Amino acid sequence: MAKSGVFERDPTDNLKKALQKLVKTIVEDSSDDEILDQTVQILQSLKQGIQYYPQEFNCPLSKEIMTDPVIICTGKTYDRVSIQKWLSGGNRTCPETGQVLSHTVLTPNHLVRDMIAQWCKNHGVRALNSPGPNPVNPVQYPDEQGLTEADRKHFRSLLKKLSLSDSISEKKEAARMLRSLTKKNPAFRGFFGECSTAIPELISPLSEMKNGVDPNLCEDVITTLLNVSIHESNKKPVVETVNVVPVLLDALRLGTIETRTNAAATLFTLSALDSNKLVIGKAGGLRPLIELLEEGHALAMKDAASAIFNLCIVHENKTRAVRDGAVSVLLDKINHRILVDELVAILAMLSSNQKAVEEMCDLGAVSCLFSVIRETTCARNKENCIAILYAICFSDRTKWKEMREEESRYETLSQLAENGNSRAKRKASGILDRINRPFNRTHTA
Repeated sequence: MAKSGVFERDPTDNLKKALQKLVKTIVEDSSDDEILDQTVQILQSLKQGIQYYPQEFNCPLSKEIMTDPVIICTGKTYDRVSIQKWLSGGNRTCPETGQVLSHTVLTPNHLVRDMIAQWCKNHGVRALNSPGPNPVNPVQYPDEQGLTEADRKHFRSLLKKLSLSDSISEKKEAARMLRSLTKKNPAFRGFFGECSTAIPELISPLSEMKNGVDPNLCEDVITTLLNVSIHESNKKPVVETVNVVPVLLDALRLGTIETRTNAAATLFTLSALDSNKLVIGKAGGLRPLIELLEEGHALAMKDAASAIFNLCIVHENKTRAVRDGAVSVLLDKINHRILVDELVAILAMLSSNQKAVEEMCDLGAVSCLFSVIRETTCARNKENCIAILYAICFSDRTKWKEMREEESRYETLSQLAENGNSRAKRKASGILDRINRPFNRTHTA
């Protein structure tokens, strides 16, 4: 019986040869624990009728063999299905490091994929569910599954119905089908990049959204656009299509909370490209995202925060975010301990903007950030908070007294200078040096 996380057994010759080599190594050279463990694994495999595999091939999330290894922006590798499930659950941090993700682009890890394939080839085995009697590559990629001509014809008919039908019920049915198809099959997402009219046809029912659109139809179209935007090759053409960004911004302002959430998630996905960040920012994308964050819907805040973070990676959008009221909204949410990890990261990014620092000073950011440092156990949060405080310290000396009082009462800076990570230590020490520096005096004879 096949088991999850193991390989099916092929002829056992290769196992026996590997066992012979290991036994020879043990007898002649070494009895290293790793070699002994490998020997035990092979013996167990021969007894149980299954093949062992290196544990490095396991996904850190699922703990099972990776069939589609991908790299996220922190450099960690996961199985595509597992990390997509993690992200779909509203998480915007790396499962292993806890870092806030600057984007959610999933890059195929060809090295790990090739290692698994080579291991299979060397051991004469095949992965579970892989095709053919002796395949070299144990992984099948859904994105590589092509569409039949019948699939393409059906897809085009749905788009035509969505864009041309006079019947609202037909439009809604077509939108539901497109949403389902692009969710389940990546090949349908890829088709949008192949067909130049597909994206305009998809958004055509929403071009007059201000005049009223059926909320279910709107949600299905926006969610389909989200599905399409996940496909890497679609990100640029989606944003460059006339009316797509305005439609998304209208959906952010006027849709149901589900529609607004998915519109924010779409902007987050599209903003993985720096060129898209600029287009979205210039079109006014930050203000409705900040407003959505301010409203405080639990379902929507994470996607709004993630999109704001991504957009503010480029300098021009930092200025726009500050102008659109981001600082006061971020500090208010942090004060109420809402999405602290994500929002402190955004605030730290904005602290390179002088206007943002001035607003932070006026809005009581010093006490807020010190309280977060004292309460949190997250090293990254402490680092981001102290980075913001460092910017405030070197911008506004009127805040030195408050910082000295904090240090006198809690020794927050000293503790961070001693126990923080390298960047936090450096920033905390810099603040201590600054606030404890004696005032310059003018001496006269």
